[in-house]
Amino acid sequence: MVVRNLARIVQVVPATLRDLSYVAAHMRAADRAEVECQIDEWSAVNIAAMSLRDFAFVVELNGNPEAAFGAGQVRKGYWLAWSWGTDRLIKCLPAMVRYITEELQPAVYAAGALRVEARALKSHTQAQRFLQRIGGHLRCELPAYGKGGETFLLYDWTRADYVPVQHSPDADASRHPAHAAA
Repeated sequence: MVVRNLARIVQVVPATLRDLSYVAAHMRAADRAEVECQIDEWSAVNIAAMSLRDFAFVVELNGNPEAAFGAGQVRKGYWLAWSWGTDRLIKCLPAMVRYITEELQPAVYAAGALRVEARALKSHTQAQRFLQRIGGHLRCELPAYGKGGETFLLYDWTRADYVPVQHSPDADASRHPAHAAA
């Protein structure tokens, strides 16, 4: 999917280890805080390698990877969704939201997902808005989920409740800054 917008070329492409490593190494502060409190040791390459499974994509802005997202199967029927980006992620959001809702979500259900979950650090309000924008349902608070005792929020989608998100022709997702990492 290619979106041209005022001399910007935004493109969603399959992820590579190189591109995921670049985005992870240049991750914006709020996303890094969210990801870092869920892993034992920070390493951009390890984050990239963990994310390169099942469905993984990057959003390129003028040829440079600026956002990453995807979903991975944990066990039969149960999947985790994730995303993070650089400080330029906001410029990639319209294409990212459209791709997730029109391509990724149907593909995950076609691959057998019954339930998809994503977690957002409670203090990361942009992540929460993003998860809501792509149809996530807030299920509960997860006290002490982070390795330092941080509280997270659990969002989910289920096949039984899945309704494709409808986009209006003039919707502008860039007016709704948001993002998530699960």
